Amino acid sequence: MWGFGGDQPWSGISTVLEPLLNHPDVGGDALSAADCAAMLPRLRAITGEWLEEPSEPVLQQHVQDAQQLAVVLRFCVDEDVELIFL
Repeated sequence: MWGFGGDQPWSGISTVLEPLLNHPDVGGDALSAADCAAMLPRLRAITGEWLEEPSEPVLQQHVQDAQQLAVVLRFCVDEDVELIFL
C-alpha cells in the first residue's frame, strides 16, 4: 500500500477496515461508533485467522494488538462514542 512501502493505492481497496487503514496514526477525523461496529467483525475474523498460524513472536504481538483494538472498538460501539486518535 502507498505509505507502507508498496505501490498499491488506497483507492483500489474495498474493505470495511478502510476507515482505520486509511487514517493517520495521530489526529485526523474521529471514527464513528458505526464505523467501529462495521470494522469489529472483520478485525475479529483476521485475529482468529492469525491464531491458527504457527506461533511466532511478531505474529503474537500483532494478535495482542488486534485484540486490544477490538476491545476499544467494542467500547466505542457499546457507549456510542467516537474513536479519537490523539
